[in-house]
Amino acid sequence: MNRALLTFAFVVSIFATTSASADVRLVGSGASFPFPLYAAWFQDFSKKTPGVTVDYQSKGSGAGINDFTNQIVAFAGSDAAMSDEQIDKVKNGVVLLPMTAGEIVVAYNLQGIEELRLPRDIYSDIFLGKIERWNDPRIAAANEGADLPDLPITVVVRSDSSGTTFNFTNHLAAINPEFESGPGTGTTVQWPRSNRFVRAPKNDGVTATIVQTPGAIGYIEYGFAKLTNTPTALLENKAGNFVPAGTAGGSAALATAEFDEHMRAFVTDPEGEEPYPIVTFTWLLFNETGQDAQTVDAIKQMIEYGLTDGQEMAEDLGYVPLPDVVVEKVRVKMDRIQ
Repeated sequence: MNRALLTFAFVVSIFATTSASADVRLVGSGASFPFPLYAAWFQDFSKKTPGVTVDYQSKGSGAGINDFTNQIVAFAGSDAAMSDEQIDKVKNGVVLLPMTAGEIVVAYNLQGIEELRLPRDIYSDIFLGKIERWNDPRIAAANEGADLPDLPITVVVRSDSSGTTFNFTNHLAAINPEFESGPGTGTTVQWPRSNRFVRAPKNDGVTATIVQTPGAIGYIEYGFAKLTNTPTALLENKAGNFVPAGTAGGSAALATAEFDEHMRAFVTDPEGEEPYPIVTFTWLLFNETGQDAQTVDAIKQMIEYGLTDGQEMAEDLGYVPLPDVVVEKVRVKMDRIQ
């Protein structure tokens, strides 16, 4: 082959390689809990990373795990991580990586009530349907001087399979044995049969329902409350202190977490004076094997972005940045993605 043909073949080879690397599209689905943060991450990452685009659909943790298991998406998001049984169903193995953390808040719609304190026994009983009106003597006693209205309490819960529900119900079960033996825990539970309980899909659906319903209360991710200026209650922690949602209380709670071999850790009722009582990691799920080299490279670039630039966005959007020790554990674990 002459020099001109060799040069042409070399140029074609480079062009083919460049074209292939410019065609990596990572599609994911799952948890709505981290969606405001993920949306910002993936847009910025796609903009800064030539040849790679990331699309993520917020549809709930349960739906994301199903999509991932059925190989419909390249990755998924889940606030409930995955159970051992779910992990066993993944054909190419799975790597679970906690990528951010957040707080589940109890949001409410009470005109004129800027600060609401809810003791542990009261907010768990509200979600058991045992406290029906806002001027109930128990709520009034915890909020001396507040002009609580004579309104029915409308309880807004998730209608879909949800990691937010998983973490919220695990906390309620940890602090109230009656909740554990009643509705129980899981991504879906049997809430009390009452016309005061209203169901809505995803965190944004619950948030919108609370905002539109005077007297409503519900559980959502703190970022959604922050973005919509929805009031949230100060919740009593295990030490008896009333703690607002925010980075300080969330970081104190995460410091108590212990991970298993799958990087799962659930903080159901943290010890100490400072922790906010309902905090959770949220995970991205990836196949361990079965992907081409370009896809693996793009995935690892995306993960590294989330661990660096992404963490710097977390607090402004209402999430809790990962502790440095967790970031390093994630870096080690992502090497299993092949």
